[in-house]
Amino acid sequence: MKKEYFRWFSPSLGKDMELNVYGHAGKPVIVFPSSGGSYYEYEDFGMVGCIQNFIDEGRVMLFTVGSVDNESWMNTAVSPGERANRHNAYDAYIIQEVVPFVKSHSGRGDILATGCSLGGYHAMNFTLRHPDVFNAVIALSGCYQLSYFVGDYVDDNVYFNSPLLYLPNCHDSWFIDRYRQCQIIACCGRGAWEDEMQHDTAALDAIFRDKQIPAWCDFWGTDVNHDWNWWRVQLPYFLGYIV
Repeated sequence: MKKEYFRWFSPSLGKDMELNVYGHAGKPVIVFPSSGGSYYEYEDFGMVGCIQNFIDEGRVMLFTVGSVDNESWMNTAVSPGERANRHNAYDAYIIQEVVPFVKSHSGRGDILATGCSLGGYHAMNFTLRHPDVFNAVIALSGCYQLSYFVGDYVDDNVYFNSPLLYLPNCHDSWFIDRYRQCQIIACCGRGAWEDEMQHDTAALDAIFRDKQIPAWCDFWGTDVNHDWNWWRVQLPYFLGYIV
């Protein structure tokens, strides 16, 4: 398996950011790490290995980015508004810096977003905010509202990064048409530490159905916990339906 490492100073974030690339060809996949995770987390927890056949066969190229969660939504030392501003800088980093790099490096523009836990939130939120960039998403055990981090606080930046808030009120055909062309998958288990994820995934499913947006929201068994051992099973299962 071909593996490459890249690092550059991000003007959007004002600091160096790193990423790994796995593979030589195929559909580009931007991988968002779990809560506060690094660009090498996906490999460390066996997620790269569990889809090595997809990579070796040239079906996907993984681009595993780092997060700034500890500076944004998880940073309790600053106000919710400041956290939201920092996340918006991360949005600019992904869209203005990482996405052009991915397109240039892979030679393709049909990007899939994926992630587990808070990475699942990022994958879904980035896809819904930028459906002209991402045409597929596999969100595993994601939460889709920010009240878990900022409580009752809502400003425009929090609102427009909370899918369960902005999606019901989205009636813009530019977005809706692109959502309907996107391959949308959200999955969670019914086991330990998945209660909030079950609630949010079910709420998201109801919104998609109401808006007639094709989406696959899948709920696995009561033995399926919020943990890497199940995400290593889910990722290749769902990826097989996309590539």
